[in-house]
Amino acid sequence: MARREIPDEYLDRYAQILAEAGATGRRLTREELESLRARGERAAEAGFGLRALVRRHVSVARDAWPELPSASGAHVLAVVEQAIDAFAEGHERAQLLTVRQEEAVRREFIDDLLYGRSDLGRLSERAERFGLLLSRAHAVAVAQGMRPVEDTHPAARHVESAVVARFGERRILLTSKDGRLVCIAPGEQDDVLSFFAKQAYAATKGGRVAIGRPHPDAGGVVHSYEEALSALDLAERLDIEGPVLRAADLLVYPVLTRDRQAMADLVESALGPLQKARGGARPLVETLTAYFDAGCVAAEAARRLGLSVRAFTYRLERIHHLTGAAPADSIHRYTLQTAVIGARLLGWPDDNL
Repeated sequence: MARREIPDEYLDRYAQILAEAGATGRRLTREELESLRARGERAAEAGFGLRALVRRHVSVARDAWPELPSASGAHVLAVVEQAIDAFAEGHERAQLLTVRQEEAVRREFIDDLLYGRSDLGRLSERAERFGLLLSRAHAVAVAQGMRPVEDTHPAARHVESAVVARFGERRILLTSKDGRLVCIAPGEQDDVLSFFAKQAYAATKGGRVAIGRPHPDAGGVVHSYEEALSALDLAERLDIEGPVLRAADLLVYPVLTRDRQAMADLVESALGPLQKARGGARPLVETLTAYFDAGCVAAEAARRLGLSVRAFTYRLERIHHLTGAAPADSIHRYTLQTAVIGARLLGWPDDNL
């Protein structure tokens, strides 16, 4: 690729200033310094790199050197340094402003994309600028650490570097939203989301990652993102173990809570009698939770709760006595387990139904 020639307008009066400095020994005036900063800004906006611009300034100084008084060399070099420093300051200032503007545009796009705002056609056009083709199906992974993570957080930079190094040529968007890391990738590229999950888990020092299902079009990104957020919320409320959650594996829970009143009625009917127990319903609900999580193996459930098998078995008998449902019975077990899941989702017995 041919190197772009830098127009003379970016070095206006520069040779003349050097000549005057050599003849009079003066330094640059405030107006000259500001003019150099302004030219540096314009050069940055025109797309000229700082290295090439500095090289051109040095070249002009070298060409002018033979015409300068021999005794003024050190002073002229100081003026060259002063001029280049002012020019570079303006150039860097313009670049920083461009970066901030670009980040504002990117953040606005991400907000519109993840919240489903803006016209879908216009959103698709903007998406191509950030590497996404919204005509394809996409899936979203969301990582949540113990503390909020933003774009400038070391964890965010580490994850982005690792993903870009591994999948640099793929159409992937990495960002942060509401203190969480977010990765948007084509729906068929599950390897990207799995790798992101692994890196995010390590970078957040034991955080949790949820992966939504692939869905088509721009609205599909929102859907997948919301599925991932719901999975994180479910994991917290239900104490679901494991660092990586997949929305596809948790579809039963939204079904159970779709009719909240029906679920509340089930919880009240199946578990309400436990409130008559000494100490209230909570210890017995925790007993059922441990029992079902342990695959209905009393010895393992007792170990998880720090109880003897005899004490744990007594609790199961107490539950049977109060509710009339035996946890070990196949028919009763399904009702009780569904009610326990509902209780955890609804926050019962701490919250009223």
